[in-house]
Amino acid sequence: MTTLLLPGLHGSGPGHWQRRWLEEVDDVVLVEQDDWSRPDLEGWLARAEAAVANHPGAFVAAHSLGAALAVHLATRGRDLPIAGLLLVAPADVDRHARKVPLVASFAPLPVTPLPVPAIVVASRDDPWMTIERARILADMWEAGFVDMGRAGHINAESGLGVWPDGLTLLGRLRRMGGGLTTRRRAAR
Repeated sequence: MTTLLLPGLHGSGPGHWQRRWLEEVDDVVLVEQDDWSRPDLEGWLARAEAAVANHPGAFVAAHSLGAALAVHLATRGRDLPIAGLLLVAPADVDRHARKVPLVASFAPLPVTPLPVPAIVVASRDDPWMTIERARILADMWEAGFVDMGRAGHINAESGLGVWPDGLTLLGRLRRMGGGLTTRRRAAR
């Protein structure tokens, strides 16, 4: 099954687990954006929707602003054939929209249950989202929750390399999803 990678602001540079997965894991596709440093929700959504259309039934592994994008994608496009979401270090765009205007178009974050299985992975010292807020959002999204301890923004600076624990979480998500999800089937 394909895994679509949704990086955040400025993309995932060298050494980031998403880039490592792209290099070392089979059937992984990076969803490219026109400009990683000028995020625009509608433009980024269009690219993500096209990637899902090209890879129906894909799982999405999203980081930071990409996780916010993934939540918008799943809640707006309820008929999109997404199998599940791995939401890693989601950016709290609601809190940061004023001081980082680049992310303002991604606010507010949807707070309705996600229509697909999801796992939120958060860190206790992430500058972009408090662990408490991440737990609250995971509950609202009816997603699983993983506390990574003190892992920063769960990016290249966190020193995770290929991040084998992330691949394990992706495997757990795949077992939860089993292709198109039970929730989606029940909704039809």
